[in-house]
Amino acid sequence: MSGILDDLKKKKVLSLIKEGQRIDGRALDEPRQITIDVGVIPKAEGSARIRLGDTEVVCGVKIQPDKPFPDLGDRGIFICTAEILPLADPSVEPGPPGEEVIELARVVDRGIRESGMIDLTKLVLEKNKSVIGLFVDNSVTDYDGNLFDACSYASVASILSCRVPKWELVNDTPTLVEGQFSEPPITTIPVSVTMGKIGDTIIVDPNADEWACMDARITMTTNNAGNICAIQKGGTDGFTVEQLMQCSKVAISTGAKIREIIKSIGK
Repeated sequence: MSGILDDLKKKKVLSLIKEGQRIDGRALDEPRQITIDVGVIPKAEGSARIRLGDTEVVCGVKIQPDKPFPDLGDRGIFICTAEILPLADPSVEPGPPGEEVIELARVVDRGIRESGMIDLTKLVLEKNKSVIGLFVDNSVTDYDGNLFDACSYASVASILSCRVPKWELVNDTPTLVEGQFSEPPITTIPVSVTMGKIGDTIIVDPNADEWACMDARITMTTNNAGNICAIQKGGTDGFTVEQLMQCSKVAISTGAKIREIIKSIGK
């Protein structure tokens, strides 16, 4: 029965798309409503819960001293991870992450890293010996499509909300200075916008029903200046030059609006 219902829903999605409509009534270039709550994990240095439509992600930031990467001794460490909890969707099973989850973490990580959101040169205790690491962990608690953007917004909001504990080197050992914190060295606010291609139609922020119908997808991340700093394409079909230009314009304009929402956290 579920297979029959899925086929009927897919036919409905495709039929509406051909008419320039969407199954949830949104415009083709309209993202779902975004809600952001910060400080949801008291023991984390920074945290946020994001709802993008009915997709929900909880993210926490752990900050601690670490050894730098061998070829990046003059920079702190930034690592982003992701997981989809079994409670998020009936299709999710416990176990090690699959290719889709690995790609999810990498896309979110790359968008933040390539934007230069965090000035990692400010997170060095001693060059080539000791640096500060920011470890950002996303947990998907409810799935309704487009985890790329949901996890990206959760990660960015968590980083913006965090406080960086102060450490000093004592006999070459990082030692926590109790009660002293600083703001993270933020340079820009990256915003990813994921678009799906169904037939020849481009839609913004596909929900789960639309995600199941896509021929291709593309995620573009922009910085404060409106420059595209990261792109990830997926799916079996491609994009024409004209479609890529359309997607880039949408990513810039939509990203600017979402950036204002993210900026408002904590105000």
